[in-house]
Amino acid sequence: MLMHVVNVNKDVLKANNEIAQSNRKLLIRNRVFTMNIMGAIGSGKTTLIEEAINALGDRYRIAVIAGDVVAEMDASRFEKLGVKTVAANTGRECHLDAKLVERSLADLDLKNIDILFIENVGNLICPVDYKLGERVRVVIVSVSEGDDTVLKHPMIFKSSDLAIVNKVDISEAVDADPAKMKADIKQLKPSIPVLLTSKNDRISIDRWIEYIESYIEE
Repeated sequence: MLMHVVNVNKDVLKANNEIAQSNRKLLIRNRVFTMNIMGAIGSGKTTLIEEAINALGDRYRIAVIAGDVVAEMDASRFEKLGVKTVAANTGRECHLDAKLVERSLADLDLKNIDILFIENVGNLICPVDYKLGERVRVVIVSVSEGDDTVLKHPMIFKSSDLAIVNKVDISEAVDADPAKMKADIKQLKPSIPVLLTSKNDRISIDRWIEYIESYIEE
């Protein structure tokens, strides 16, 4: 008896990428610059998005899609800053997918948005294969995760456009070396820009803001 084997994962990713392409076209048509912010729980994704909103909110119209498994805690933090926020709950899934983003986009007035931040679910593995329609993919890793974290999760760094090593001000306390983490990222993808950041270092936060603006002003 002949058996027909179907690669379910391949079919799922193909379907996801088709929706992601549709999302991308919709966002481009409406001139919305979109960033997919990825990183583990506690890496500082929410804080860095908040810093960007505070710095850019008086010049650009900003919205956020806040991905989470169940809770809406991060979404409420963005709403307090006065930006339109859609909570995209994934249920048991450990990542956002293009379909969830498609649904979230339907709740946004794209003609009145300049920047859209998509905060992905806290995970360094699951989001890798799932494009969402974003212009830029950002991965954030905190020194508190350990300075061997980068080489343990190579694919997310290889698939990103920007890498951020965050919370560098506490590196000595957690016995981590930010310079090693940056070197490991560059080993995986030599062309990727790497920022070292801390919410307590205004200069490093300004570099993050400047990176975002460099894309908007292209």
